Amino acid sequence: MTKLTKNQKLALEKIEAGKAYTLAEACEKVKEITYTKFDASLDIDVRLGVDPRKANQMVRGVVTLPHGTGKQIRVLVLCTPDAEAAAKAAGADYVGLDEYIEKIKGGWTDIDVIITQPAIMGKIGALGRILGPRGLMPNPKSGTVTVDVAKAVEEVKKGKIDFKVDKNGIVHSSIGKVSFSPEAMRDNAREFINTLIKLKPATAKGTYIKSIYLSSTMSPGVKIDVKSVDE
Repeated sequence: MTKLTKNQKLALEKIEAGKAYTLAEACEKVKEITYTKFDASLDIDVRLGVDPRKANQMVRGVVTLPHGTGKQIRVLVLCTPDAEAAAKAAGADYVGLDEYIEKIKGGWTDIDVIITQPAIMGKIGALGRILGPRGLMPNPKSGTVTVDVAKAVEEVKKGKIDFKVDKNGIVHSSIGKVSFSPEAMRDNAREFINTLIKLKPATAKGTYIKSIYLSSTMSPGVKIDVKSVDE
């Protein structure tokens, strides 16, 4: 059994066992129990009442967080020459095509998001084995395959993230930083949860949102009372 550190013990002592906190309380609590020396990520885990093995119960979507992610998102745009200027003006960190495809083939993946055009996907398909496992493969459903690459770059830079349920029925995502105010943390969490609710599959039966936990990097999870999300 892993031995708890002094800070982990302190954090656990501040969480009431079995209690489901309101969303506002949970945001305050996560700030209180975070002892990292760096600006920890704010993470959310939502267990859904779906069976991801069934195609009609797969939950996947995108959300633009009101206060952004707090991270510097490195964006690569793979596009035709006529779209390069607009992509750069929108804030893309890297813009090009063939030279970056070759770099990726050589193992370069020092980026967070890749945005491309539908006409370019034929060239990018060969990169699936490299990009797929890293979650970098552009996808129309997440808005990263589009004719308007400039708009897509702006949205990502403002805090647009994509997510999907895992094989255990859990959606996990980082939705900000612990340095955010409790109010900003709450706004981001509420937007994320409400987006999940809107995506409820028609075939999902019983309780849809089974549990919600908020945590930071290396902190214990704080259980949230689902009914408190819109308070």
